[in-house]
Amino acid sequence: MDNPNPNHSSNFIRNIIVDDLKEGRVNDIVTRFPPEPNGYLHIGHAKSICLNFELAREFKGRAHLRFDDTNPLKEDTEYVESIKKDVEWLGFKWDGLFFASDYFEEMYNRAVLLINKGLAYVDDLSADQIRETRGTLTEPGQNSPYRGRSVEENLDLFARMRAGEFGNGEKVLRAKIDMSSPNINLRDPVIYRIAHATHHNTGDAWCIYPMYAFAHPLEDAIEGVTHSICTVEFEDQRPLYDWVVEQSEMEKTPHQYEFGRLNLTNTVMSKRKLKLLVDENVVDGWDDPRMPTVSGLRRRGFTPESIRTFCREIGVTKSSGVIDFKYLEHFLREDLKLKAPRTMGVLNPLKVVITNYPEGQVEWLDAEVNPENPEMGVRQIPFSREIYIEQDDFMENPPNKYFRLFPGNEVRLKHAYFIKCNDFVKDENGNVVEIHCTYDPETKSGSGFTGRKVKGTLHWVDATHAVPAEFRLYEPLILDEQEEEDESASFLERINPNSLVVEQGFIEPNMKDVEPHDKFQFFRHGYFNVDPKSSEPGKPVFNLTVSLKSSFALPKQ
Repeated sequence: MDNPNPNHSSNFIRNIIVDDLKEGRVNDIVTRFPPEPNGYLHIGHAKSICLNFELAREFKGRAHLRFDDTNPLKEDTEYVESIKKDVEWLGFKWDGLFFASDYFEEMYNRAVLLINKGLAYVDDLSADQIRETRGTLTEPGQNSPYRGRSVEENLDLFARMRAGEFGNGEKVLRAKIDMSSPNINLRDPVIYRIAHATHHNTGDAWCIYPMYAFAHPLEDAIEGVTHSICTVEFEDQRPLYDWVVEQSEMEKTPHQYEFGRLNLTNTVMSKRKLKLLVDENVVDGWDDPRMPTVSGLRRRGFTPESIRTFCREIGVTKSSGVIDFKYLEHFLREDLKLKAPRTMGVLNPLKVVITNYPEGQVEWLDAEVNPENPEMGVRQIPFSREIYIEQDDFMENPPNKYFRLFPGNEVRLKHAYFIKCNDFVKDENGNVVEIHCTYDPETKSGSGFTGRKVKGTLHWVDATHAVPAEFRLYEPLILDEQEEEDESASFLERINPNSLVVEQGFIEPNMKDVEPHDKFQFFRHGYFNVDPKSSEPGKPVFNLTVSLKSSFALPKQ
C-alpha cells in the first residue's frame, strides 16, 4: 500500500500496519491512547497521541481514548477532564471513551479463571518480601511458601479479598509463571492488590484492584485493539502482556509494539517530577507556561498545529533520544509567522519627549498588521509628543557599533519618523528617566524619504494612549541540557532562577480588548500569548511564547 497522504511520514509501526493489512492478519485498525489519570499530559504524551490517532485516521480505523484507572490512590477526576481537553485541543476526536474500571468485573473473572487453571495464587508475603525473593538479573527468584496453595484455597482467599476481609498489604494475587525466568517480569508478578480507597469512577464498589501489567492487555483485548503502541520501557513486559492475553483466554489477540520515548532538553518529563514541581510550588500549577505539559504549552501560546508537526518530524524509532527544545520552537515560529499580528510593546519603558512636536497633537499612523501576510491589512497607531521606548535602547556612553539612541545620534521610529537625541534627564540616583529629542517631519514612514539613512530602528508606544500590560518572560526551567535518568529529587537544585522574569510595560491602544490566547508578535521581542488565567479586562498579561530567532540548526534532511 502506498502512502495515501504526504502528511503521514513513514515509520516502522506504520510499515507493520501496512504489512498486517496486506497479509490479512487484520482487517480493521484499532489503536488507543491509554493514559493513567494521575497527572496532566506532557509533550511526550502528545507524541503518542499523534501517533495513535493519526495512524487510525490514515487507515480509516478507530482510535480509543482509554483511561487506565487501576490505582485509586493517585487518580482523580481533575486529571481525567484535563486529559480529555488536551486530546481535543491537539485536534483529535476519539472513536470511543473507555475506562479500565468499566472492566473490573471481567478482569476479576479472568483472574478467577487463572486460579482455576492453577496459574494464579494468593500470597501472604509483604511487598518487601516479594521484592527480596524476586531474584536478580543473574540469580533466579525463590518460590513463595504460599505458591503451593490449592485452587480451592486460592478461590476462597481471593473472594474474601474482594469482600474486604483483609487490610491493605495483607495479601496479593500473583500469577504463577516461572520464578527462574530470565525475564524478571515473568517471576510470578503481582496481578491484584488490596486498596481500601474510593475510586473516582467506581466509588467504594471495590477494595481490590488489578495491577497495570495485568489490566492493560485485558483492556486492549476487550476493546479489540489491533496495535497496542507503547514506549520502549515496556518492551520487557511484552512477554507478560502476551501471557495474560493467552492464558486469560481472550477472544481477541492484540499485539504490543514499542517506540522510543520523547525527551526534551532543559526540562523533566517524569510525571512524578512534574507533580513534585507543582506540590513544592516551584511552578504555578500543572499549566505553568514553563512546564512541558500540554496545558502549560497551550497557556504559553503553543499551537496544536506546531506540536503535531513537531511530533511528525521527529519521527518514530525504537531508540529513545533527547530532542533540543529549540526544535519544537522552530515549528511554532513557522506556524505563527503567517498567523500572528505584528504590534509594538515596550516592556521596560523610558519616556521620550519630542520637543519640537506640537503639544496636544495626535497623529494616526498606518502600520501593516503582518508584512508576511498582507491580507491581514493595516492598523492605525497614535503618535504624539511623548512616547515610550525601551530602557536598553538608550545609552549615555555607548560602545562601538551601538546603533540605537544616544546623545547626538538619530534613529528611526518604527512606522513613524526619525528622531535625534539632544538631551536627557536623570533622577537623584543617577538613573536616566527621560530623553529629549527632536523629530524631522520629512522622514515620515511611507513618504519615500531618501535624504539620509540611519542604522537603528526602535519600537515605541505613544505615552498618552498607552495601555499598561504585564509581560512574563521565560527561560528554560532546568539548567542542564538533559534530564536525569534517576528518580532522585536533586533536579530541584538545578531549577533556573531566571526561568520567569516579570516586566511591567505598555502596549498599543488597539490591543486593550485582547482575549485569552490571542497571539501577537511584538516587534524585536518575540511571539506572545495572552495569559488565560491572569489577564483581566483592560489589564492584559502576556506570556513570551518564543523568541524571534534561534541559533538552533535544523537537522539535515
